[in-house]
Amino acid sequence: MARLVFFSGTMDCGKSTLALQMAHNRASAGQRGLLFTRDDRAGDSVLSSRLGLQSEALEVTDDTDFWDIVASTRTHGGTVDFVIADEAQFFTPRQIEQLANVVDEMNVDVFAFGITSDFRTRLFPGSARLIELADRVEVLQVEALCWCGARATHNARTVRGVMVTEGEQVVVGNVDDAAPTVASADDADVGYETLCRRHHMRRMTRVSAQMLAASDQPLPFDPPVCRAIQR
Repeated sequence: MARLVFFSGTMDCGKSTLALQMAHNRASAGQRGLLFTRDDRAGDSVLSSRLGLQSEALEVTDDTDFWDIVASTRTHGGTVDFVIADEAQFFTPRQIEQLANVVDEMNVDVFAFGITSDFRTRLFPGSARLIELADRVEVLQVEALCWCGARATHNARTVRGVMVTEGEQVVVGNVDDAAPTVASADDADVGYETLCRRHHMRRMTRVSAQMLAASDQPLPFDPPVCRAIQR
C-alpha cells in the first residue's frame, strides 16, 4: 500500500539532499514521479541542496491543488508512481490533506520533507498537519550542529547576528552558520542559524557569544561547552 512519510529536521540536516536522492533512485528503477517545492533558496521551480545538487520541480503556491495535478497528469496519459514534496512546512493544512488523499485514493507514495518548527519553536501549520496525518514521521539522522558543537535542535532567526523571537513566521533570509547575517535589520537581510536548545533558550548565537567573550564578561553559567568559544 502507498504511504505518506514525513522526513523532518532542522536546517542543514540534509532534507533536500535526501529528497533528490530518493527521486534519483526511484527514477533509476523506472518509476515516474512529480517533484514539488516552495520558496527554495535557488529560486522558483527548483529543488536544490546546499551540496550543490538540484532538479526542476513544480513550484507550490497557496492555490496549488495536489489532487488536481496528480489526477490531471494521469488523465492525460502520464504516470505518477510517487510524489516528493520539499519545504512542506510552507504548505497549507489543506494541501497536506490533499497529499494524504493522493496516497489513500490513488495509491501513490508521497514523501514530504520539511522543518518541524519555526524560529519561535512553534510548529509550522503544514508540519503540524503532517505529524497528525503521516503514516510515518522520520527525524533525519544527519545532525546539524550548534556553534558550541552540540547537536542543533532549533532554528533561530537573527538580525545583526542577534537572535529575534518576534515577527512573521515566514521570512526568507540567509542561512550560513559560518557567518550569520550582521548587515541590516531589513527582511531581505535576515539570517538563520541552528542552535542547541540551551543556546536557543538563552538567545545566544555565535555572534552574541563572541561579543560576550570579547567583553571579558563570563558566559552565562560558564559550562565547558560554552567556554570552548573563548579558546
